[in-house]
Amino acid sequence: MRPNSQGLKHKSSHDTEREFGGTLGAICIPVFLPLTVLFLISVSRCPEASVLKWPPSLPSADHLWDPLALVVLLGWISLHALLYLMPLGKVSEGLVLRDGTRLKYPINGFHGLCISGVLLLLLVGLGAPLGYLFELLVPLAVCAIAVSFLFSVYLYIRSFWAPSHALALGGNTGNPLYDFFIGRELNPRIGNFDLKYFCELRPGLIGWVVINLGMLMKEVELRGSPSLAMILVNCFQLLYVADALWNEEAVLTTMDIVHDGFGFMLVFGDLAWVPFTYSLQAAFLVVHPQALSFLGAAAIIALNGVGYYIFRKSNSQKNQFRRDPSHPSVARLETIATATGKRLLVSGWWGLVRHPNYLGDLLMALAWSLPCGFSHLLPYFYVIYFTILLIHREDRDERQCRAKYGLAWDTYCRRVPYRIFPYVY
Repeated sequence: MRPNSQGLKHKSSHDTEREFGGTLGAICIPVFLPLTVLFLISVSRCPEASVLKWPPSLPSADHLWDPLALVVLLGWISLHALLYLMPLGKVSEGLVLRDGTRLKYPINGFHGLCISGVLLLLLVGLGAPLGYLFELLVPLAVCAIAVSFLFSVYLYIRSFWAPSHALALGGNTGNPLYDFFIGRELNPRIGNFDLKYFCELRPGLIGWVVINLGMLMKEVELRGSPSLAMILVNCFQLLYVADALWNEEAVLTTMDIVHDGFGFMLVFGDLAWVPFTYSLQAAFLVVHPQALSFLGAAAIIALNGVGYYIFRKSNSQKNQFRRDPSHPSVARLETIATATGKRLLVSGWWGLVRHPNYLGDLLMALAWSLPCGFSHLLPYFYVIYFTILLIHREDRDERQCRAKYGLAWDTYCRRVPYRIFPYVY
């Protein structure tokens, strides 16, 4: 069997507009982001925890590798591949593809989270040293980075056997470095097993809360009980992950699934960046315990609650409108007609700002960092990075929607002038 010739020759209409810095970004990001992950983990374990210290604190070569880490990582991915295949939950269809078909997806991620939780409780009950994850963090991250590179090479090679209609519009430029990074194939599958959808919400996202739990257990080993700050970080982030998996069906309409190819950018983000940088607050608290008053905790809980309320309500409103615009909860919302036949919401949550879900996301991100106090910058890496990410994502949304909806989008922007922060941005 040889690569599809049309796929090799196919040129996207989007190949003149390359994202993330084009070829330069495709070279630099796969080098510097893995180093950033290892740097941040190493800094979180240092007594001074300074991201500005030079030369930076980096792990020694003998701390980069542990065969147990590879066994744990591959075992974890295999467990969730098995749970993905189990006949649990319902099956939903994605959006219509360019060839007119719809792919089917199992909606059972929340089941995977619950089963993982039960298995972890059994392990803890049997005396498994879950706190040892703290010692394994660096070699686990190294293994996740290596797996991300190898998996991305596999995805790039197999994409040359995919039909042209199965390629991502922005990932088939003919530049191998850029296409490897951004992803050539839109929905790579092995049989009915969707590789991108599996990685999006399963091993990395659930792995994030497992790492958090490991940090909590390490704190118990060191101090006899978990701190209030550690409990808040674990609870806030568990709520976020559980919400994502409970509403798993909504991911089928996101940019990652609908627009982006599956290449190094998403693979590394799903398998390495998310679990090992989003858990930085918990890792930081193991070495840098923080005293938190009940009044301070109450204020942080309120902030996270407000952020979650905005995030969930706005996302639910959008998803309900997409599924059934005639539903009583959204039927009276004001909309603008577009030439595509779709309508744009200009009232409710989506009349406040263009991305109210991003606003809620950022309020929660701040609440996750506040339990770590104000003496170090490191715990605030997530909220700083996430702000930059969401502003960039909003800009991508803006360009795509303007190209798709034309004059209707200009009308929408006049009606809803603020992008994320009301009266600010």
